[in-house]
Amino acid sequence: MLGNVAEWVEDCYVGNYSDAPLDGSANTKGECNFRVVRGGSWVTGQRRMRAAFRENSAPDGRNWSIGFRLARTP
Repeated sequence: MLGNVAEWVEDCYVGNYSDAPLDGSANTKGECNFRVVRGGSWVTGQRRMRAAFRENSAPDGRNWSIGFRLARTP
């Protein structure tokens, strides 16, 4: 799952996990000026090539190395 594109997710970007939901749902509380981007793309270095790596991106920002994944439940 890692290495194709960095994954743009629903979570609002905050500096830590102190107010993160305990049930695993997306953190969408407060102002959401930036969203979380996880993992690394095919052009990033080893430090970013892990699911735990996260950085921020503007919700309307576009980049050729950021994408999203579709999931379907049976």
